[in-house]
Amino acid sequence: MSKLEIFRRAACVLSATLVFASAAQAEQRIVIKGSNTFGEELASALIDAYRKKNPDVSFELESKGSASGFQALLAGTCDIAASSRQPNEDEQRLARSRGVTINDDLIGYYGVAVIVNNANPIKALSDQQISDVFAGTITNWKQIGGEDGAIELYIRDPVSGTHLGFQELAMQRKPYAASAKMLTRYSEIIDAVRADRNGIGYSSMNLAEQNGIRAVDVNKVQPSAVAVNAGKYPFSRTLWLYTDKKRASTAAKEFIRFVRSRAGQRILEEHGFVRVFEERLWVPEM
Repeated sequence: MSKLEIFRRAACVLSATLVFASAAQAEQRIVIKGSNTFGEELASALIDAYRKKNPDVSFELESKGSASGFQALLAGTCDIAASSRQPNEDEQRLARSRGVTINDDLIGYYGVAVIVNNANPIKALSDQQISDVFAGTITNWKQIGGEDGAIELYIRDPVSGTHLGFQELAMQRKPYAASAKMLTRYSEIIDAVRADRNGIGYSSMNLAEQNGIRAVDVNKVQPSAVAVNAGKYPFSRTLWLYTDKKRASTAAKEFIRFVRSRAGQRILEEHGFVRVFEERLWVPEM
């Protein structure tokens, strides 16, 4: 074989290799499955921001609950499992049996503030009182130390993940009172409570500090980012992104790195979530 022929063949192999590498890079894809809390609005905002600097990365998002995320991660059908809880004993046992080492990354917190009209003298309630109020067991403010007046409930509609989220956090999954008025946005709940002296509702913590409304303390704990990070505020939950340590792609790791960066944490706060205070969280801007 002549040197020219060898050179031509080598050039063809190199060209094919470069084309393959370029195609592989262009086809980076991250599959995220799991938590509705993460997937409802927050995930899209994070993905949109990430893709502005990483347009060659595509995403597939499925939000059917934390359990579905762990199931997919252990089956190898997703890159990242989003969850508002840690894996339970059964999931950990299954991971060990399949040789999966689960890696966890704390990305923030989901917290809900209970709000009342600013003219309402009630400033604090217990978690049980709040549960009974929204379930309709307590129907008058005087039953919990307030003025005589029928309690008016304002809640999110069932389409919202917060509808179920509040039931899980504050009501032990009990059904809402039939009299509760369902609204589509936190802003609508805030407006309704502001206009109703006997109203009570809930919102993200960052929206609870507005004229005409007030967030109540729960179990003598004020709803705040500090209390959430300290694990003291009862109506909050952690948000995690889980990967299989052995098969986690570079693309998945880089996306998680972005979520945990200052830019990613700002997006969490903009969408009503609570950022992580740990200094070790911060990574350079991307």
